[in-house]
Amino acid sequence: MSGCGKIAYPMAERTFTLDEAQSLLPVLESLLRTAIAGKKFVEQFEGEQQALQQRIFLDGGTLVDVVSVARRKADRVKAEQRARDAMAEIDSIGVQVKDLEIGLLDFPCLVDGKVVLLCWKLGEAAITHWHGTEEGFAGRKPIDERIARPRKAN
Repeated sequence: MSGCGKIAYPMAERTFTLDEAQSLLPVLESLLRTAIAGKKFVEQFEGEQQALQQRIFLDGGTLVDVVSVARRKADRVKAEQRARDAMAEIDSIGVQVKDLEIGLLDFPCLVDGKVVLLCWKLGEAAITHWHGTEEGFAGRKPIDERIARPRKAN
């Protein structure tokens, strides 16, 4: 969606206050680290497999420890499932993973009747920035009074 004033998210989607989003950071950080570790393991395994295939091809065949390869393959499947489970858990909370490589999360937040995104990156101590739904990370702005002020539950 483009254009001013349009909401990019259905009204039924969960929104967070700044305090709610901040309170979720410890659990989200743990889930994010799990997903990143699983992704890295899968990538490492894929690299190992490519190197093994290339060695077999260049050597015209080679002895392969089939048990060890099968064990690594099983570990890869487990790592991938852990990553998928962690991502699904983050999604079920209502938080958006924008970039798994750098650990970038967005939290939909209702401000003056419009949805904006509170933005947090792995390694940051707190949520200190936000951006519009069309802007992305490059459009991050510091949290202002409209977002920081406490909200009462309806």
